Amino acid sequence: MLQRPAAALASTPELLARRARRAWLLFTAVALAIVAAALYGAGLYGRSTEIEALATQGRTDANLKVALLRAVLENPRALPLLLSEDQQVNDALTQRSPAAIDVLNRKLEGLVSGTKASVLYVTGTDGLAIASSNWREPVSFVGSDYSFRAYFSGAMQTGTAEYFALGNVSKRPGLYISRRVDVVKMEFDQLEADWHEANRPAYVSDAHGVVLITSVPSWRFLTTEPLSRPVLAEIRASQQFGDAPLVPLPMTRPQALSSDVALVHAITPGGSDAEYLRLSTAVPSTPWQLDYLVPAEAPVAAAQREMRLLALGVLVPLIALAAYLLWRRQSAQMRIADEQAARAELERRVVERTQDLSLARDRLQAEIADHRSTEVRLQVMQQELVQANRLATLGQVAAGVAHEINQPVATIRAYADNARVFLERKQSASAEENLGAIAALTERIGAITEELKAFARKGRTAAEPVELRSVIEGAVVLLRSRFAGRLDALAIKLPPSALKVMGNRLRLEQVLINLFQNALEALDGRDGARVEVSAAETGEDVALVVSDNGPGIPPAILKSLFTPFNTSKEKGLGLGLVISKDIVADYGGRIEVSSSDQGTRFTIHLSKAGAA
Repeated sequence: MLQRPAAALASTPELLARRARRAWLLFTAVALAIVAAALYGAGLYGRSTEIEALATQGRTDANLKVALLRAVLENPRALPLLLSEDQQVNDALTQRSPAAIDVLNRKLEGLVSGTKASVLYVTGTDGLAIASSNWREPVSFVGSDYSFRAYFSGAMQTGTAEYFALGNVSKRPGLYISRRVDVVKMEFDQLEADWHEANRPAYVSDAHGVVLITSVPSWRFLTTEPLSRPVLAEIRASQQFGDAPLVPLPMTRPQALSSDVALVHAITPGGSDAEYLRLSTAVPSTPWQLDYLVPAEAPVAAAQREMRLLALGVLVPLIALAAYLLWRRQSAQMRIADEQAARAELERRVVERTQDLSLARDRLQAEIADHRSTEVRLQVMQQELVQANRLATLGQVAAGVAHEINQPVATIRAYADNARVFLERKQSASAEENLGAIAALTERIGAITEELKAFARKGRTAAEPVELRSVIEGAVVLLRSRFAGRLDALAIKLPPSALKVMGNRLRLEQVLINLFQNALEALDGRDGARVEVSAAETGEDVALVVSDNGPGIPPAILKSLFTPFNTSKEKGLGLGLVISKDIVADYGGRIEVSSSDQGTRFTIHLSKAGAA
């Protein structure tokens, strides 16, 4: 048995109830704060761990790409050294005879076919090309002057040079490797194609940040950072990259995580702005740097979602257990307080009753017979009055609620069936949309019952300006599921949004729902069924017309159309038009009806909002 302190035992049930409400509010606030903090922390932890894993894998991939690039570079680097000592090269340079040059042309042509070089050519000390491996092609380098190229001047000064540039004749980018008068041009088309197949952007930039080699062709000759004016002028003067715009890469919001890792947002060709993990590593034996982009948005989001679900999986049972223990403690306190209050009340009533009996004993003995007879009659009359009142009230409310919530309930059923189908098809978004509509309709049913209770008390909702267009649209939405496939018969000419009437949107929608439903049911199974809805301003009023081309209302029914329980429907209650008339009358309006074998026409007159 739980032991309670004296203060708790003396508490009243009302005081305990107030304390319990405060305790539950505090518990809810603390639980929500804990869940929010846990979800936030789990998201940060999942993000950091996933980024670390992506960085580790990305470094491995980047190092492999650097190794492949070095392997591609090393093969042609030996060619200029070998050719600089070749006798045929020396003969062609010294003799400049057609025979010697022809022999050298053929030799260079043969060397290219056995190496990965793009072009081999020999220049004189004046920079003029005298022989080339592409001497047979229309874009032959023979006769071209390369004295302005940095690789020529560098080789003449230091003996060897490497220079990445756009070809002056071929207009193709490549790496020029030169030694004195021998030049090898190397292109990276195959390497870029291999990188492109990985679907992860990679690019190599020079010391100025200009992209030289890339798996994204449109990024070539863009820059990792904006170039200064002197550097840009120097590059333009050297014609190293031709007319390339030399603008920065489409990357924004860089966030450095370490010296070689950063988070960036990049826009790839044909794609949208996405988050990437950028890993940077130097290319040995060159002044270049390789940057490798690893998509981070989807894996990071998945990791955060997984960690948050794990956190919820741990927290929810703990919070539920704490809630159960709190409820159990409060229930025990309330039970003890109820027992004490009952004992105290019993003792008080016994004392009061004893005193009353002692004071009135003699007087009551004389009148007891008459009193008993009167009491019996009074009890019988009271029971009959209560029973009659209960039956009258129950009949009004039950009949009204049954009729007025029939449409929302039918719509809820249709949405529920649709939601089940969507769930079976794994279309969770559509299912959530239907469930949201169901929740809105249940709130609407609650509002309808409150309105009907006010109607039973002869009460009314205060009139306010309401858009007539939204009233019509709301009524159609509520009937859509029940009359699926038959709403095509509705020909609605929606009034302008600025047209407003005095009333309450919910109650006016009830009126239109009754009229639309009656019209559609009257047209069921008829060819060419049509219900026309229109609104027009008539002075200070607005006339809303609902007409159909149905069989009309029988004269016997039409005479007492607005009498309660007067209906021609097998399952109808005969309350819809009665309630509709009362609602319109509450807001100073009226309903007119005319009917023939050509159809029925209802005209609702409502006060226009803003009218004097």
